[in-house]
Amino acid sequence: MNLAELKLALKENSESVVRFRLPDGSLSARHAHITEVGLVTKSFIDCGGTTRNEARCQLQSWVADDIDHRLPAGKLLSIIERANHLLRGQEGLAVELEHDIGFVSQFQLVGAELIAGELVINLAGRHTACLAPEKCCPPSGQSPQVVSLGRRG
Repeated sequence: MNLAELKLALKENSESVVRFRLPDGSLSARHAHITEVGLVTKSFIDCGGTTRNEARCQLQSWVADDIDHRLPAGKLLSIIERANHLLRGQEGLAVELEHDIGFVSQFQLVGAELIAGELVINLAGRHTACLAPEKCCPPSGQSPQVVSLGRRG
């Protein structure tokens, strides 16, 4: 889900409380806060030697003790709009949620649906991948070379 899609879902459901559905199907607490909206950029070299850059919009959630707190979609939209100068008008940015599930985890926003008056935003896990398999992985059908690291006597 990109930033423009998220904003549209929030605008169309501005009175609905926002909840997040984790990849295991569980829902975030009704009293979760969004404590940050940021632009995260990453510059790196992949294992094949190619320099790459990526950017994404990252939301951070937090669950506090104030169980009466609710986050309506319209309020979340206004929080995101306050970050427009940071996001530099990049409406196509992928959006992720940083969420604490006993440890801080990052999830991709993959869609939204209205369920029983709540705007439920579906999350998917993030995964690593080799970005240069043609340069660093063995050709299909070949096994990687095994190196013995036995002890010397």
